[in-house]
Amino acid sequence: MTTENAQHDAQNSAQTETPDAAATEAATGTTTETGAQTPEARIAELEAQVEEFRDKWMRSEAEMQNYRTRAKREVEDARQYAVQKFARDVVEAAENLQRGLASLPAKVDGEEGLVAKLREGFESTERSFLGILERNGITCQHPVGEVFDANLHQAMAEQPSDEHQDGTVMQAWTPTWTLHGRLLKPAMVVVAKGGNKAAE
Repeated sequence: MTTENAQHDAQNSAQTETPDAAATEAATGTTTETGAQTPEARIAELEAQVEEFRDKWMRSEAEMQNYRTRAKREVEDARQYAVQKFARDVVEAAENLQRGLASLPAKVDGEEGLVAKLREGFESTERSFLGILERNGITCQHPVGEVFDANLHQAMAEQPSDEHQDGTVMQAWTPTWTLHGRLLKPAMVVVAKGGNKAAE
């Protein structure tokens, strides 16, 4: 009698648990009666994967665009500044030409024809030479009267002056040379000291 009661209780327990398990599966909606995923769950999973792949693709595309931009800039810089050493030698020749012109006697009325022709030849050659340099991105700037800038000027001396503001360039031995806006050779200058204070 005891054995029959135990079997009866086990059957009642199985019958009670079965509806609860079915209800749980129905509530989640993730499996069918055979244990497979429902179409809705599969679609949601695939959509999540698509979104993940899309995000990875967009990141990769952004990185590739940054790489292309950086490579283009590096190529452009290499093209513009590959001649930097040669350009320094060229501006040295330009400075020698300017020194030769400056060494001529000051122009006066009635000067000898040879000196006048020599000066005209120097000046014409200098203008032509500087024009060629400018067309290739090399420019010069005479800094006299400007505030001393360590990024563009090299101070060779300081000199007391009451006629110039303190810290301004009162004399330039050579101009400032740049290549496509980048410093090629700083100007060698004399800086005023002890004069009128520069405006704040």
